[in-house]
Formats: sequence, C-alpha cells, structure tokens
Amino acid sequence: MRLGLYNAILHDRPLPDALRVIADNGLTGIELNTGGFLPPVHVPHFDDILVSDTARDDYLGVFEGTGVSIAGLNCNGNPLHPGPAIGPVHAEDIRRSILLAERLGQHRVVTMSGLPGDSPTSTRPNWIVNAWNSAALDIANAQLKTAADFWREMDRFAADHDVKVALELHPQNVVFNVRTVEQLVEATGATHVGVELDASHLFWQQMDPVAVVRHLGPLVFHAAAKDIRVNPEYAQLNGVLDNGFRRMREDEQRTSLGGDEWVNEWPKDSSWDFVALGKGHPVEYWTEFLRALRDVDPDMLVNIEHEDVSLGREEGVAVAAQVLLAADAALEANL
Repeated sequence: MRLGLYNAILHDRPLPDALRVIADNGLTGIELNTGGFLPPVHVPHFDDILVSDTARDDYLGVFEGTGVSIAGLNCNGNPLHPGPAIGPVHAEDIRRSILLAERLGQHRVVTMSGLPGDSPTSTRPNWIVNAWNSAALDIANAQLKTAADFWREMDRFAADHDVKVALELHPQNVVFNVRTVEQLVEATGATHVGVELDASHLFWQQMDPVAVVRHLGPLVFHAAAKDIRVNPEYAQLNGVLDNGFRRMREDEQRTSLGGDEWVNEWPKDSSWDFVALGKGHPVEYWTEFLRALRDVDPDMLVNIEHEDVSLGREEGVAVAAQVLLAADAALEANL
C-alpha cells in the first residue's frame, strides 16, 4: 500500500513546500484537490495540462526527486445540487478531474455521490435522514433515480478514460452507507464507480469501517485515514445528528462551498469531533483497517485527511503520520 496525505490542509503553501512536509513525515503520496468544494490550488495550470504535453511534463517534473508522487485526485462536491451555480459546476469539475487523471497517469478520482432537491423545482438539496413515512421514501427513491442517471453516464465516461471514481460515504449525500452503495451499483451496473473508504464519517454513524471494507470488497477503490472522537457528555443529550452549527458572518473568514453556500462554524459543545489519527481510535484499530484494505488491494492508496482544529497544520499531519506508519509497520510485521 501507499501512504500519503490529502493536500487540502497544505493549501496555504506552494506545492513544493507541501511535498517537503509530506516527505519529512515519512509519507510518499499526495492526493491533489482538483475542484468541487475547493479550488485546485496545487494544480495552477490545470487547463494547460489537459492540452499540452509540455505543461503536463513540467508539472510532473515538480515531483521528481521529492520522494512523493501523486496518489489520486480529489474533487469532492455536490454534482446533483439543483442550484445552477453549484451542481453543474461540480459535475463538470468531476469530468475535468477524470480527464486530468488520465493525463497524469492516475486511475483514481475521489468525489461524492451528490444530493438533489426533493422535487424538480427545488433550489436546495434535501437529505432524507429517516424515511419512515411514505412521502419521505418517495423523495429518497426519486433522488436515487436522479443519482443513478447521473452516475450511469459518469461511469461510462470514467471507463473510457481508464479511471475509477471513488465515492466518499458522506452524510448529506444519496450514497452514505453500504445499503446506498449497493443500491447505486445495482441501479447503474457501474464498473468504474465505487467507494472511497473514509473511516471518519462511518465512525460517527456507528458503522465499523473494517466491517464495511470486508463487506464491500472490490467496490473499495481508495481510502482516507481520518479519525473522530465521540464526546459522550454531549452525544448523550443531542445524539450524533446535532445541528448546533453557527452561521458565519460575511466579515469572518469562511469557506465557500459554491454559489451562495458556506461552511458553518462547528458546534461548541459538539457530540463528536474530527481528531488526528489515533486520538479517537488506537494504532491497533488502524492496523486492522489497513489489513482489510490490503486484502482488497495490496496497492491501495491510503491518504491522511487532517481536520483536527486543536492542532496546527504540520503538527496534525505529523501526529497522524506517526500513527498510520506505526499501524503499517505492525501490519507488515504480522503478515
């Protein structure tokens, strides 16, 4: 397996500096953001690379001698968003990311399945959390059909370019657990659309990432090493679907999600938090996580995603890398 880092946490610096941080922490791969919710900061000549061999070769030359190579592309977004400033833009970003992957000799693009509205006239997505009533189930079924129509076409496009698209199992998407993965694959007959196994969102949904890998097997194309910690004192009161977020003001530093949508501030007394690898689950757990992934694909790309706000950027990467490398060493010692 190849162990690397998703580059979003290092978007504050030039690519060569990001590569040095990754190499200094014993990692060998970088998963590059190429659109969707976040801009392709570390692919500044995206358009040129798509058409120019010289631009492509110059870009690949940046990685030579660094000990770090590209380990997949990431285009997380909502390609099914009903708003014209978001859905079509993110969908096109996925197509362009697939083309870029082909140009760069890559075979994995990470994204999300997306989430449409609840009717043809909707302007906002509507996630059906618990379809216990008939109207909600009607919406969920219609959303699955919308997703299937989109991903059936995208599956063919990806196959034409020898790329596999790995969907992150992320809530607020049509596909977020095993059941919905299987529904989408059955509805589309997909061969080049599968799963990015990001453990973090499975943990807080009370899913076991190792069990999910074992169950989905070859549908797992790619993986993210990301941890969470449940805070029992608040989870016992508000559950894991707590909506205590704060809308950030225009004069505050905030992250755009496209159009007029922005990331909200995380709840102060949160039921759960993203934490650096090892602060939620020990090395022993991550060893079994890697073991399950290796059994699916010995060449699996496994990239750290750092979102622990209690740690600095480089500090968090270092903490996570130590845990992931320790887990990998333990696995290798017991093969």
